[in-house]
Amino acid sequence: MTDKITALYCRLSQEDMLHGESNSIKNQKAILSQFAAGNGFRNTKFYVDDGISGTTFERDGFKAMMADIEDGKVGIVITKDLSRLGRDYLKTGELIEMIFPDYDVRYIAVNDGVDTLKSENEMMAFKNIFNDWYARDTSKKIRAVQQAKAQAGKPLSTHPPYGYKKSDSDKNQWVVDEESAKVVKRIFQLCIEGNGPTQIANILTEDGVPTPTAYYRSKGMKVVNLSAKTKRWGMATVAHILERMEYLGHTINFKTYRKSYKNKKLYENPKEKWQIVENTHEPIISQHDFDLVQEIRSHKRRRQNSGVISPFSGMVYCADCGNNLYVGRSQSMSPNQEHMMCATYAHDSEACSAHYVRTIVLKEIILGELNKLLQIVRDNEDDFVRRAMSNTETVQDSEVQKAKKALKQAEKRINELDDLFERLYEDNVSGKISDERFATMSARYESEQGRLKADALKLSETISRKEQKKDDVMSFVNIVKKYEEFTELTPEIMHELIEKIIVHTPEGGRGNRTQQIDIIFRFSVVTATATADFKQYYARRKAV
Repeated sequence: MTDKITALYCRLSQEDMLHGESNSIKNQKAILSQFAAGNGFRNTKFYVDDGISGTTFERDGFKAMMADIEDGKVGIVITKDLSRLGRDYLKTGELIEMIFPDYDVRYIAVNDGVDTLKSENEMMAFKNIFNDWYARDTSKKIRAVQQAKAQAGKPLSTHPPYGYKKSDSDKNQWVVDEESAKVVKRIFQLCIEGNGPTQIANILTEDGVPTPTAYYRSKGMKVVNLSAKTKRWGMATVAHILERMEYLGHTINFKTYRKSYKNKKLYENPKEKWQIVENTHEPIISQHDFDLVQEIRSHKRRRQNSGVISPFSGMVYCADCGNNLYVGRSQSMSPNQEHMMCATYAHDSEACSAHYVRTIVLKEIILGELNKLLQIVRDNEDDFVRRAMSNTETVQDSEVQKAKKALKQAEKRINELDDLFERLYEDNVSGKISDERFATMSARYESEQGRLKADALKLSETISRKEQKKDDVMSFVNIVKKYEEFTELTPEIMHELIEKIIVHTPEGGRGNRTQQIDIIFRFSVVTATATADFKQYYARRKAV
């Protein structure tokens, strides 16, 4: 008898918990302690993994035991049965047949009658396979339960997003957590005001706002990721919050997947494979603010040396080449010298012209057009809505009709293919066509139908999106009306009201220079064309 450790290994998975007390850690410990005492095994030590699947060997208790085995400290390993050691028959077999013997470790599975010191182990390989099959079958059942749960609009995630908490009466229902929801709203507002994720993270940190991890801990909640930052907000955390559709009141399932029941690594699903169930809980962010943030973040926006984001970043385009105009200003220049220039021209002066325009002039023009628009809406809102609707319908109706016609044709062909499938199957059963011919033709029909269904989905989305634009006119009017007067330009104003700005090549010399500026308002409700008269601008500057 040696003084080496007798390792008593216990493991319990979430699935095992469903089968009652027989597999509980408490019961396993009692069985193993009694067995060790009855057979004279001394120097016992428990290694425990509670709530961990047997299909993975990334378990803390198991790894601690293996470390002691590799250090030569363990002489015997005892488990209640083979499935406690693992449910992957290849890895479990390797442990028992190769790894344990290499370290002179005896293995005993009490209930399965396995003892590697003896020879009665002929059924061990079959039992390991049955354990593996059990894990595979359990995985299928869990996926089926998840599918049913997801179809019912219930969230599959263990924890609600930051800003929500589980309802006291229904664990599958999320309710707004007022304290953290205020922070979520502030993050969206800071983005609308022109701050990027890094700047927002710095603001929250400087203001002493607890990070999500710190907040959860302060509420006594268990935090799985112990390495997560607790003092400083991270850019990635803010960016993740700004992208989550759950804040609209929707449940999003199947964002990730596993390739097999043995592979515990999570992979990201493409967005088209997400399951989105709308209006399952109270929204924190309005659709308008969410869409506005996504649009703002889709533009590449840089802070100037002053630390202020230009409201024009990512919104001004060259009328000739279609490329962006970028904001330029050196430290030696005065604020009035800040300008915009065509990015194509900046890289190749022969590919386009400069389309040079000072931002102070551009601001003056846009503020003037915005105030004109505000006055028109106030003076005769009904007439503006009627004209805007007419403008929108003129642009959209032909495209909608074309998409509807294409959708009708696609749906007709999909139905025809269903009939062809049925006749093809009957001909194969009756022997009119061979199995090989059936396989070839059915594969071709399935490929065509799959392509048509994908096209039909895109066409339906296009029709819905274009018809929605008619309703957006009233949203635009309501946004305009919330302003008393436009006295300054901010990223929020720009992105709420303006789709893009198109700058044309200036005409004339310094004394009589003019330049056309097109302002495309959101939802294509109206387009304003202004002419920058630099003669008047220079006169005003001289007078000042």
